[in-house]
Amino acid sequence: MSERSPAPGGLALVESLVNTLDLESGADSLDTADGRTRLGLTVEELPQARALRESLRATLLAHAGHPPHGEVTPLGELLAHAPLYVAVDDHDGSASLAPADTGPLLARVAAAVAEALVAGTWARLKACEAETCHWAYYDRSPAGRGRWCSMQVCGARAKMRRYRAKEP
Repeated sequence: MSERSPAPGGLALVESLVNTLDLESGADSLDTADGRTRLGLTVEELPQARALRESLRATLLAHAGHPPHGEVTPLGELLAHAPLYVAVDDHDGSASLAPADTGPLLARVAAAVAEALVAGTWARLKACEAETCHWAYYDRSPAGRGRWCSMQVCGARAKMRRYRAKEP
C-alpha cells in the first residue's frame, strides 16, 4: 500500500509481518510459500504468526492513537514467551537483547522490539488510521504525528470523505 521506505533496523521485520495481510482485499501473503519463506515460517507456525501479527497491529494502532480493530492477545503476553538472552560485544562491551534461537519469529520480533525501545523508535512504528488499511508504517514526520501509510491514497481518501461530509 505504502510508498514509504522500510522501518529502520529490526522494526523492518515487524512492519513486514504486519503488512502480510491486506485488509482491503483480504490477501494474506502467509498463505503462499514465498510469503512464509520471506519470514522463515513453516505451515505449522502460521497460527502463532497470525496471532502475533494481529497483536502487533493492535499495538501499532495504539501508537497512532486508535483502538484495535478486534479482539487480540495482548502483545506483552505473546512476547513474554520469547526466548531472548543478553548478548555482549567482546570488542566494545555494548549489550543488547538477542533471540536465543534465530528461527522462531516470536524471538526475532521480541529482539526487534527491544532494539527499538533502546533506540527510542518503537512508538514511531504505527498502523494507518484508515479502517480498510491499517498498514504498518514508520512515521518519519518531525512531530511524529503521521496518521496514514500514504497521503496520496489513505490520506487523500480521508480528506475527500471529510470534504464531502461538509457539503450541503
